[in-house]
Amino acid sequence: MSSALDYDAILAKDGANRLRQGAVLAVIGVGVLAAMWVTGLMDVQRFADAWPAISQLSREMFPPDFSRYQKWLRPLLDTLAMSVAGTALAVTISLPLALLAAGNTTPNGVVYQSARFLLNVLRSIPELIMGILFVAMVGFGALPGVLALGIHSIGMVGKFFAESIEHVDDKPIEAARAAGATPFQVILHAVLPQVMPQLADTTIYRWEYNFRASTVLGAVGAGGIGFELIAALRVLEYAQVSAILICILACVTVVDAIGATLRRSLK
Repeated sequence: MSSALDYDAILAKDGANRLRQGAVLAVIGVGVLAAMWVTGLMDVQRFADAWPAISQLSREMFPPDFSRYQKWLRPLLDTLAMSVAGTALAVTISLPLALLAAGNTTPNGVVYQSARFLLNVLRSIPELIMGILFVAMVGFGALPGVLALGIHSIGMVGKFFAESIEHVDDKPIEAARAAGATPFQVILHAVLPQVMPQLADTTIYRWEYNFRASTVLGAVGAGGIGFELIAALRVLEYAQVSAILICILACVTVVDAIGATLRRSLK
């Protein structure tokens, strides 16, 4: 009799969980449909009216015009350099911040909350807005792009670093502390060896992202291939726009391949 009651209780609990999950999914579904409706994504007539413009733009973009490709090589290199320098700046600052923002390595609760708040602030400001601000501060060129990418990336990279540090095995840390190691020695010998693969993965992924983001920063005068793209758009040279987009796609593919190779080599 007791086994039967237990079984009925399990079934009732399982049914309640399924009902709750169904209700949550229904609410999410209603919210998604509402967002699609408000933004016009479900406006079929609007897409139908836009088709002639889409067709005309497609005809103007093809075939791509690569006649100015030699003038795009330096901006492409600048874009690559921006992504590398911005990622390096972010990692350099993110690691000490992450140690302060991780519960198992921070000195105290006040420092923990302050570091977390700073990471949230940096993460909440888009790199495009930062690019505008840094262009106003230091002028046009690649430097504001590097600063925008690096400062914005600190918020995200620091968060991922902190999460990785908080999930390390506590036993090596406790053993190092029991042996009389200083806090710096604990981090150096018990924490970092455990998280280095995750930190490397995060760094590579962020570099790949920063290369894509650096093309957008050209729109605000931060240099790179994005500046050439915006210039072609302003004079309605859509054939050159498509050519530049193809160049960007080729570079993104190469960067992704390099990132995948680095991740395999660091395993």
